[in-house]
Amino acid sequence: QVQLVESGGGLVQPGGSLRLSCVASRITFSLYHMGWYRQAPGKQRELVAGISYNGKDINYYDDSVKGRFAISRDNSRNTVFLQMNNLKPEDTAVYYCNKRDNPEWTWGQGTQVTVSS
Repeated sequence: QVQLVESGGGLVQPGGSLRLSCVASRITFSLYHMGWYRQAPGKQRELVAGISYNGKDINYYDDSVKGRFAISRDNSRNTVFLQMNNLKPEDTAVYYCNKRDNPEWTWGQGTQVTVSS
């Protein structure tokens, strides 16, 4: 069974930056398009960024994060990253990774991002 472990979250002031990491195990990671999702309190989980299996296609970003977030991956380390810059209070959520197109793997514990002054 796939295991997903997210890390890198924390408390940051508006305008600050964080870099999230997600390590996937028990799969051939390089075969899968990957995505970062987030779930804010009282809201549904949503896809915020996606990257192709080899990282060479155009990445997907939700309009709310375009120009501020950047997704990348290192297939040699089975890891997908999310660089988050110019963070806003509305980015506060638990962030998860999963397959980009069909997030059918068991969700990890996520990593909490809180943007507050």
